[in-house]
Amino acid sequence: MYFKVQILIALIELRINKWCFRNRLDKLQAKRWNKLQNKLLESPFYKENVLNKTPLQQYPILNKSEFMSNFDLINTVGITSYEAMKVAEKAERLRDFSPTIKDITIGLSSGTSGNKGIFMVSQKERAHWVACVLDRIIGFSLKKRSVAFFLRANSNLYSSVTSKILRFEFFDILGPLDNYIAKLNTLQPSILVGQPSILIELASYVKKGLLSISPSKVISVAEVLSPEDATYLKRVFQQTIHQVYQCTEGLLAVTCSKGFLHFNDDFLIIEKKYIDSEKKRFHPIITDLFRTTQPVIRYELNDIIHEKTDCPCGSSYTGIDKIEGRSDDVLSFKSDQNEKIRIYPDFFRREIILANPSIKDFTIVQKTGSMLELYIEPFEYYRSAEKRLQAFLKSQGVHEILIKQTLSKNHTQGNKFRRVQNEQKEN
Repeated sequence: MYFKVQILIALIELRINKWCFRNRLDKLQAKRWNKLQNKLLESPFYKENVLNKTPLQQYPILNKSEFMSNFDLINTVGITSYEAMKVAEKAERLRDFSPTIKDITIGLSSGTSGNKGIFMVSQKERAHWVACVLDRIIGFSLKKRSVAFFLRANSNLYSSVTSKILRFEFFDILGPLDNYIAKLNTLQPSILVGQPSILIELASYVKKGLLSISPSKVISVAEVLSPEDATYLKRVFQQTIHQVYQCTEGLLAVTCSKGFLHFNDDFLIIEKKYIDSEKKRFHPIITDLFRTTQPVIRYELNDIIHEKTDCPCGSSYTGIDKIEGRSDDVLSFKSDQNEKIRIYPDFFRREIILANPSIKDFTIVQKTGSMLELYIEPFEYYRSAEKRLQAFLKSQGVHEILIKQTLSKNHTQGNKFRRVQNEQKEN
């Protein structure tokens, strides 16, 4: 009962602050940052910064590797990475995600790079997360609804959403989808949540007539949702596909009423590290103003973000035009003059799409500086895709690239799907 009261308080606070500070986000961020610093005194990693009254802009910027290597010093509850990893790995192995340490929920993320990340949240932080889910993702309603959630791992964080009027069903994506069709037909979920690659497979069952569900909301999570996949899913499910941008570091962005992602600027401070001269692409540097168990302060994500500045919804929250992928997915070549040429994933995606409108699926993997591995479905359009890619590379000053056909998609079930990948040992 107490936890539900916490959720209600968090939900009311979110909505009141959203209204009161709708045109003064900087004041709300400053207020919450000042409050957060009191908790940072309990973090050995940040204590000196607080005592020295260091401005946020002078706190160290951490990447994932640095964040994890300093896990023991950063968190404020004295849990070691060894203890947390032991609990998280056991949960993954047994597929039982209920155990906690000191009432702290522990979760494990493999990430798109395969590097393990651990997240920890307290009951109060779980209540805030649930409030955000109700307010901005699922939507609050007194009607009975069911949610079918397809993820790699369940968590106390997700099951907290369950109530008498909201039934939450977790579907383990490590299992074969065939086994879930009958259950889905019986459940008739009001809301369907999953990775784009899973949603597309489920859509194929709908088109075959094997799956008969009509969810009122479809939400894409965990992977990048490409425009062509969004269009296909919209056509099958007859509605706008919503998105959630979330990772180990927290709930970062959700779609607005017009279907565009916006960062949660009311409890996040987003700094932009531009990675191109035109200032169109940036890495977000995240400061989460609500995370106190495992503070996330100036954490640099490797994702490539395109900002949207003219969203028709009119929100003052930072808009996202698209998430292009990760910097690790940028392909790297040598020109004829031996200069390094880096090409973003979006360019390859565009060339494949333009090669033939009948292409349904593809992956491009760079194995070496002079060799790409290309998967195209249906296979008969491989030559047209290869030809277009070769022409594009030559237009960029890249020659003598071997493009090798593969008959299997470069994806392991349970991992995040990436259409363009760079597997060179050295970039």
